[in-house]
Amino acid sequence: MTATTNVPTVSFGSAGFTAPAESAILAGVQEDINNAFGGNLNPGLTTPQGQLASSETAIIGNANDTFLYLTQMFDPAYAEGRYQDALARIYFITRNPSQPTAALALCVGLSGTTIPVGTQAQDTSGNIYVCTAAGTIGSSGSVTLPFANILPGPIPCGAGTLTTIYQPISGWDTINNVAAGVLGNDVESRSAFETRRAQSTAWQSQGSLPSVLGAVLSVPNVIDAFVTENTSNYTATIGGVILGPNSLYVAVVGGTAPAIAQAIWSKKAPGCGYNGNTTVIVQDTSVGYSPPYPAYSVLFEIPNALSVLVNVNIVNSVAVPSNADVLVQNAIIGAFAGADGGPRASIGTTLYASRFYAPVASLGSWAQIISIEIGSNNSPSAVFVGSVAGNVLTVSSVTSGTLAVGQTISDTTGSLAVGTMITALGSGSGGTGTYTVSGSQTIGSEGMIAAIPSLFNIPVNINQIPVVSAANINVTLT
Repeated sequence: MTATTNVPTVSFGSAGFTAPAESAILAGVQEDINNAFGGNLNPGLTTPQGQLASSETAIIGNANDTFLYLTQMFDPAYAEGRYQDALARIYFITRNPSQPTAALALCVGLSGTTIPVGTQAQDTSGNIYVCTAAGTIGSSGSVTLPFANILPGPIPCGAGTLTTIYQPISGWDTINNVAAGVLGNDVESRSAFETRRAQSTAWQSQGSLPSVLGAVLSVPNVIDAFVTENTSNYTATIGGVILGPNSLYVAVVGGTAPAIAQAIWSKKAPGCGYNGNTTVIVQDTSVGYSPPYPAYSVLFEIPNALSVLVNVNIVNSVAVPSNADVLVQNAIIGAFAGADGGPRASIGTTLYASRFYAPVASLGSWAQIISIEIGSNNSPSAVFVGSVAGNVLTVSSVTSGTLAVGQTISDTTGSLAVGTMITALGSGSGGTGTYTVSGSQTIGSEGMIAAIPSLFNIPVNINQIPVVSAANINVTLT
């Protein structure tokens, strides 16, 4: 006997898999039941036959939805979870596990002292960090080296918190991270993995910028990377950095220096020069060579941290919670790392204040945003020489700009407390003289920069990675 049904079937066409509406399925099921019992059944859904029809419709609908979901998983634009992993394997890549927070630390000590890869330091919260690129303390008595948390994930490392030498080395005296660390990642999200898969399509090529970028991004624990080149026969300034003629430029945050250098060397075009502040020797162990293998010096950039200032102005009301400032700060810090599903703050991009509206607004109806403004030392309000004793800033000379109340001051040595702000005028009124600052401290005379978050977008140079800390996020209730 041939079975017939009035339930509409699914179809496949140019638009892919199409399932009928559940209202059409219900009508077909009701008609089947009515015919099976000879007709004249009450179609009411509260009747026994109506309840059977509703249950059967739900079963058919769920089966259709499950198959629809499965067909969508064949499209990289929609695939997730295990299905996305399977598609990525076609491109010989796998989802990145969680990655550790990375920080640049100023290591001070005796000139000529070498700090090897794997050397350990500890922050004020007890987290252990390891050096990921060896360096030697220079004649200035210091060297800046990259460190990474031994534990993966977005573990905060505020400026001035990586201060303990956990593994002593003779000649190495102190360590301090001048700027906040770049937050690590949780397990790579669906959107981030799809972006990297798309970039990796060039990975199998040789000599192109996308192929170099794809290879570097595939290095374990790399958080961010930027690749460009100078194709002219002359030096050129690109993204705020002077590049040599006919040369490649790669900036990388995270990962280990040997693995990064190997990835660059394996994909770069023959004969091109390099740029950067980090040099690694790479050996060519290709088939046909025997020890001693040909060796090449590969240069790349470990970018400096660009501390971003943020001012959030919110309408004051009885609904605003007492910890609103902490909630807003955490939302913005999370957005910086891309924890909200949006793009993370990256090397060589333009950072927009509007990027933080959604994460702040999502905190609740109480978060009625009047404005969000940002700033950085890339757009300084003043460059000057000053010293601090207690809460008094004494400015001895001003190179450019004008000092004012509300500006945040910083230095390049990490001596100033992060978030130090000018709160009142003293004898100075924009130039030399005294000013009252937040936070009591003692700082000798040195070069300083004043900046204020008064912009809606700021440029990030290609040798900078934007970072943010709670101390530099000011929340104002109006």
